[in-house]
Amino acid sequence: MTAMPHTFDPAEADPRSFRDALGRFATGVTVITCATADGPLGITANSFSSVSLDPPLVLWSPAKRSTRYPFYVQAEFFAIHVLGAEQVDLCFDFARDGVAFGRYDWTYNQHGVPMLDGCLSRFECRQVAIHDAGDHSVVIGQVSRVTTRDGTPLVFSAGDYGRFQKA
Repeated sequence: MTAMPHTFDPAEADPRSFRDALGRFATGVTVITCATADGPLGITANSFSSVSLDPPLVLWSPAKRSTRYPFYVQAEFFAIHVLGAEQVDLCFDFARDGVAFGRYDWTYNQHGVPMLDGCLSRFECRQVAIHDAGDHSVVIGQVSRVTTRDGTPLVFSAGDYGRFQKA
């Protein structure tokens, strides 16, 4: 039997109810990297999406309250790393610590962006637009290079991490 739906105005309800409703949508998990004057920086994000095939555009949405936010909105170049199911430790490490690079294999690309090895897909981007979006910003990047491999994606849904199970 299907549970009764719960309808509410998110502007007036408990913010947790809105967050829980959003959590019904499963997403992939990424780590976004950029260069800073102090060295490489990374952050875990599930707000990644494709925008356009021609030109090749993607987006992600950093939270304005994040201490890492200023670095990402100022970065001309960045990389988005789509994580595999076996990379949950990498996900947690960059969620907690933006400089967790010492635990992983990585290099710099020609623009000085830190590139993590072994991800399912990696999109090397140049920032082309930033849009205000409430407590987040939408960062749009034009993709100049892609690296990809086969594998099972790391998935986030309803506050938990897992893997996609094929029927």
